Amino acid sequence: MESIGLLGSVVLLIWLALRGVNIILASLLCSLLVILTSGLSLADSLNEYYAFGPLGAFTFAGKFFLLFAAGAVFGRVMGESHAASSIALSLIRVMGAHRALVITTLACAALTYGGVVTFVVIFAMYPLGLKLLQEADIPKRLFCAALALGAGTFTMTALPGTPSIHNVISASSLGTDLFAGFWIGLVSGLLMLLIGLWYLERQRLAAARNGERFVPAATDQISTVDASDYPSWKLACLPLIFVMLVIILPRLISLSMDIETLAHDSLLYGVLKFALSQPILWPSIALTVGTLLAVALFEHIRGKAMKVLGDGTQDSIMPLINTAAVVGFGGIVVHTSGFAQFSSMMLESGLPPLISAFTSISLVSAITGSATGGLQIFMQTMAPAYLEMGVEPQTLHRIATMASGGFDSLPHCGAIIAMLSVTGLNHKEAYRDVGVITVVIPVAVTLAMIGVIGVIG
Repeated sequence: MESIGLLGSVVLLIWLALRGVNIILASLLCSLLVILTSGLSLADSLNEYYAFGPLGAFTFAGKFFLLFAAGAVFGRVMGESHAASSIALSLIRVMGAHRALVITTLACAALTYGGVVTFVVIFAMYPLGLKLLQEADIPKRLFCAALALGAGTFTMTALPGTPSIHNVISASSLGTDLFAGFWIGLVSGLLMLLIGLWYLERQRLAAARNGERFVPAATDQISTVDASDYPSWKLACLPLIFVMLVIILPRLISLSMDIETLAHDSLLYGVLKFALSQPILWPSIALTVGTLLAVALFEHIRGKAMKVLGDGTQDSIMPLINTAAVVGFGGIVVHTSGFAQFSSMMLESGLPPLISAFTSISLVSAITGSATGGLQIFMQTMAPAYLEMGVEPQTLHRIATMASGGFDSLPHCGAIIAMLSVTGLNHKEAYRDVGVITVVIPVAVTLAMIGVIGVIG
């Protein structure tokens, strides 16, 4: 009964999300199903596991509130100042409007490989993407897929050296470094990118043949001002460049030198230590200062700065709450005995170690709807057993990290919920393409690489 309830709740959550049911309501209903079928304490489950536990909804909301708010405000300022439109038009002039999806993918990839959190990329890229889509007349659903390809696939889990939290979790748990499994990650990352771009172009051409066009949401802020009144693209780029440099530079400096050799009472040492120890607060500060820089640079919004900043803060609320609700569901799931039984069953399955590890982490990530949560649980509870089976730490690092970024992106994934909330789309409109990009392609590539390792090994 417990196992049926656990699996049934995940299936129900996915079904409700695809049907367009409010994700907060869906999360609560499915959480109650898990509680009832697993015999969990109602009070503990709702007050602690769902709300305030390590994977609790409000634990997540409290942890990420500043990041969501700062990102939404920055996105609103870049949109209403016409800076995002200016950058978009300049890119179109260079690469052509039909390359809008390639531009989006590569821009997102550059940001996330530099260490920018996926949620920040969503907010930062959306105003820019809107103008790109409008000029190219490409459906918004394909922008979501392009954003997902650049921010949530190969740079998040596959490419060696990425400072993503997933890569860091594996490195810290296994005693490896960020470049572990170099060739596995490099080949896999290139495959994910190339197959993803091929799919996007195929869908773009199909949409054009079918007469599918760009349709903005009611909440989208797209500039209607004549392009001659936009700020110059060079000036428009400054806030965006500033934000990304502030986020990325501490990581680059730490990779190029041992910061412990600096005087510990120096300002540079203090700033670097703070930046590297605050993966959420530091980007939030960068976005806030970037917002202030944009307000100072762009005359169009100076007179209504407080209104624009207030509207941007309001924009952050629903994406944050929607995402937190799904995280809270995962917080209940991991406390069930069915989840513990599943972990034991996989370790005793008799499958080849890498296949067993892939299956384990894929299902854990699928149940929790989180690559980070799935990877953390796997590394804490199951990874030592696979090392004892003889799996090389370098190989386990890369395969586990890549596996976490596949089935985590089912419809109840927090990042998917946030992206759809920000873009004003629902699962029915956009998830098919996003699912191909973030689930089908990464899973196929990871399994192919496991096969190659098996043949070579």
